[in-house]
Amino acid sequence: MQKWRATRRLLLNSYSSKSRFDHPRSNPISDHSTTISRSSSGFESWTSRIHYRHFATAMIQRNPLFSTLNSDDINYFKGILGEKNVIEDEDTLLFANTDWMRKYKGSSKLLLQPRTTQEVSEVLKYCNSRRLAVVPQGGNTGVVGGSVPVFDEVIINVGSMKQVISFDKVSGVLVCEAGCILENLVSFLDNQGFIMPLDLGAKGSCQIGGNVSTNAGGLRLVRYGSLHGTVLGIEAVLANGDVLDMLGTLRKDNTGYDLKHLFIGSEGSLGIVTKVSILTPPKLSSVNLAFLACKDYSSCQKLLFEAKRRLGEILSAFEFLDNESLNLALNHLEGVRNPLPPAMHNFYVLIETTGSDETYDKEKLEAFLLRSMEGGLISDGVIAQDINQASSFWRIREGVPEALMKAGAVYKYDLSLPVETMYNLVAEMRTKLGNSAKVIGFGHLGDGNLHLNISTPQYDDAILAQIEPFVYEWTSKHRGSISAEHGLGLMKANMIFYSKSRETVQLMASIKKLMDPNGILNPYKVLPHSIVSYS
Repeated sequence: MQKWRATRRLLLNSYSSKSRFDHPRSNPISDHSTTISRSSSGFESWTSRIHYRHFATAMIQRNPLFSTLNSDDINYFKGILGEKNVIEDEDTLLFANTDWMRKYKGSSKLLLQPRTTQEVSEVLKYCNSRRLAVVPQGGNTGVVGGSVPVFDEVIINVGSMKQVISFDKVSGVLVCEAGCILENLVSFLDNQGFIMPLDLGAKGSCQIGGNVSTNAGGLRLVRYGSLHGTVLGIEAVLANGDVLDMLGTLRKDNTGYDLKHLFIGSEGSLGIVTKVSILTPPKLSSVNLAFLACKDYSSCQKLLFEAKRRLGEILSAFEFLDNESLNLALNHLEGVRNPLPPAMHNFYVLIETTGSDETYDKEKLEAFLLRSMEGGLISDGVIAQDINQASSFWRIREGVPEALMKAGAVYKYDLSLPVETMYNLVAEMRTKLGNSAKVIGFGHLGDGNLHLNISTPQYDDAILAQIEPFVYEWTSKHRGSISAEHGLGLMKANMIFYSKSRETVQLMASIKKLMDPNGILNPYKVLPHSIVSYS
């Protein structure tokens, strides 16, 4: 009888006609990284609750071959960009020097805002001749210290380059500048009847150039694949100022080496991406979202297997979170409610389907969920009945990073692992840390991406010593990747050998040396410091 009641709630509707969730799907970190011109007063008071960990300068030393900025440099940049785009304001620089997690903080004295590819080219040509190190920056939403200076590098923010250049409704190819905010591109395409193949919680702040440079994954990779597949071309500026025009719009182009892939995921260490062409799929009329409860992680795995088999072509997202993640969201996010009251379950799954036939798609989803509930894979669940309910469900999953930030300090790990063993790491980490920290697991189960987060009141070296290198050793032992979608940045540059062979890393270093001989582009990031020479 209990199962029947739960099944009726799942398939009919557990909500009243007026949704209890009236918060639109939002960006969990947009409040912390919206614009570089924002006043830092509130930022300072917000960060004062948690001690900074200056990870950057604790691990490495400044490259002695890099020059120090002087007044002649600043005047030269003003001549290229104009005074208002050469920023020395301390408040603005504080924000640009600090990552949104409050974990990494540089000491740059200059922020440049070029408006065109030519201006980026002139800036880089000059910086290379002077050996002034630079950091490319977009929305500054990264979590591995890749988008902020380590020392006094000049910040080059491409946020002023935000034009949509063209859109072809026949092919679905969008061409735009690197500073376009992802959410703005989503809105633009929505009006054209298309969607972005990339969807992130940070879409209100992150920029497409940064997305490409970090090979961002997001919520719908299980349906549309990675940016290596959807990005058709890029324009990039090399360290010496040369502009590489690889802004193709063809689905097929097998002429020589496909060099654009060097820049997708290289985190600005080989060049600054200035334009992107990306293949966008048509917007389909039928979208359904279910919020489900599972008794254990094994049930989540089996549910994924069955979803791929039975939902097939309409499956567009498969996300999971544990009860610690939901508790954080309920306790720290305003307006968030438990979609399945009053009980708390061990695990939760969001399944989204996208198709062209509303009746067929919904019937297919409901049949799948009924079968899964009868088979014991689902303990409880509900299908969103309108856009407000769907937004409230996504708010929970996308809001976990924001909730973690409000809870205190957080150690974040973004890992690719075999689905069957993925959550074992969370369990082992809880045993290892005991009551000294809260260990949270959530992520993109559909593509084997675990977001392991350790929450503490403040950063603590003793706790960090228990986490690292254990988390990397565990990942390597299970043939996983230490970076699924966040990149390596400064945080994991020296950990790359846990996922890549020495020969592979040495080849990467040779490519870096060839393309950026003076090493000015985003130094100290991506590659291990033992391999990158100062010669």
